[in-house]
Amino acid sequence: MNADTQSRMLALRRLAFVAAVALALRGGATPAAAAQTTTLAARLETIYLTAYDEAINRHTVAARDGTTYVWTGDIEAEWLRDASAVVEPYIGASLSDPQLTRKLRGVVARQAHYILIDPYANAFSRDYHVVERKFEVDSLLYPIWFASRYWRETGDRSIFTGTVNRAFERVLATLRDEQRHGKRSHYRNAQLTDGGRGSPTRYTGMVWTGFRPSDDPCRYHFNIPVNMFAVVVMHELTDIERSIYRNERDAENAWGLGLQIQRGIEQYGTLQLRPFGKIYAYEVDGLGHANVMDDANIPSLISIPYFGYVGFEDRVYRATRDFALSDRNPYYFVGKYARGVGSPHTPRGYVWPLALVMQALTSTDPAEIARLLRYLASSDTGDHRLHESFDANWPERFTRDDFAWPNALYAELVHSRAGGGSETALSRAADFPAP
Repeated sequence: MNADTQSRMLALRRLAFVAAVALALRGGATPAAAAQTTTLAARLETIYLTAYDEAINRHTVAARDGTTYVWTGDIEAEWLRDASAVVEPYIGASLSDPQLTRKLRGVVARQAHYILIDPYANAFSRDYHVVERKFEVDSLLYPIWFASRYWRETGDRSIFTGTVNRAFERVLATLRDEQRHGKRSHYRNAQLTDGGRGSPTRYTGMVWTGFRPSDDPCRYHFNIPVNMFAVVVMHELTDIERSIYRNERDAENAWGLGLQIQRGIEQYGTLQLRPFGKIYAYEVDGLGHANVMDDANIPSLISIPYFGYVGFEDRVYRATRDFALSDRNPYYFVGKYARGVGSPHTPRGYVWPLALVMQALTSTDPAEIARLLRYLASSDTGDHRLHESFDANWPERFTRDDFAWPNALYAELVHSRAGGGSETALSRAADFPAP
């Protein structure tokens, strides 16, 4: 991103935070409350300025082959999922920044090469070698999701090259094979049961995945939020194949796959759980077993409306959200400084900023958003970065010094709320006591 564009964007976001403080100073607020809110706003602003700068400038590099390499942070590798999510908040800025446009085009180009090297790998090196071969369906979905969002917002069709087309065709073929994993797939991983094949499943129409978005092995191999994301992405791919590539066969293939997955989710992916009622499971196997939990990593159950599978007011989603944000979710943790969703990937009692930001992105309640902003401010240990996870009772204990994804998502939160409610939420954040 060039300096002029970056300065202009950051100045606009500063105004949003200043407006939040001004709101707190009006309406009879006490001097003590106003001072507390001003301090909170300053901390959140500093986190934002660091996040928005580092996510693009620290974690991306233009390669000599015209592509863009995006590494996850303190691990020197590109995860297809993380990279797509990290650069998404910069699509709007690319409209006025040719240098940034080239970077985003390069992300699409490099990811297509990665997929063609091995569609079962989730992470790759700068020199195009496989770093990790954990099959995670979302790793194939995110590049399509990003390319579609970039195209729709910018109108730039140049990203859809022949190489990208071949990569998307490889994605479709792989997803079709993994619909019938037991019969058609040759994928094996030593971390999975049954000689690397994974636990038994029955055909449901959904796509089998070996690992969760956390990179942890699945307990049951039809991950519901990942398959929901697949439905949305298959609709996007249908439009790309029909509008860009004029390939009606692939368009119909993508559309049909999306319908089959959706039917499988609604038939096999729900259960009744008191006192919530009908909710979505996290994982199922088609044989009657369900893993009832949510994980901080995205796609998650909390993130369902973020991707657009259903809206925020959908009855089953609301019940699922109530479950995920309760002590019935084994990975929902409450501490002195925060409460939120964690993960079996990190220690018990550790809350993920990624989950806190996603909870705010999918909330329509200013009070809830205010609380979440307060928790995020509490997690800052002085480096002004959001980490992978932190101890809800002692934020100085955290995992991963440098993790680009939550910082980029936080920047997206600021962009989405600025001028549309975040100011009010931020001005009220200091009024809410710790959980």
